[in-house]
Amino acid sequence: METHKNLLGGPGPTHLPENEAAKAQIATEAPAAVAAAHPTYSLAWALLADEAYAGGRVIESYAYARTGYHRGLDALRRAGWKGHGPVPWSHEANRGFLRCLAALARAAGEIGEKEEFERCWQFLRDSSEEAYEQLKR
Repeated sequence: METHKNLLGGPGPTHLPENEAAKAQIATEAPAAVAAAHPTYSLAWALLADEAYAGGRVIESYAYARTGYHRGLDALRRAGWKGHGPVPWSHEANRGFLRCLAALARAAGEIGEKEEFERCWQFLRDSSEEAYEQLKR
């Protein structure tokens, strides 16, 4: 029985499934090992992007973020996402994709990809205002 109806007519939120094995591994191993073992796990790519960015390796950060972003898009589509609609930050399994999207925006800005920078931040905001507020610092 559906108890909450979207009165605006837009799609409902998309909740990615959790990858329990990758989640357990990320707690004890380096992100590169987790990405190698679970290449569809966007959080590992987001962590790699953050590490590279913090180390001044912007192109590397961009590449990691783009990989995680595309893996996340694939996962969203498998979860029923149709190209728009909420991807809540409050759902922990969504955070890897959202973090990759923010990392991609950040790196795009650093390399002068203004259109991609703006598009990614807007996509993040449209997907999750909470993620946008958390990640655009």
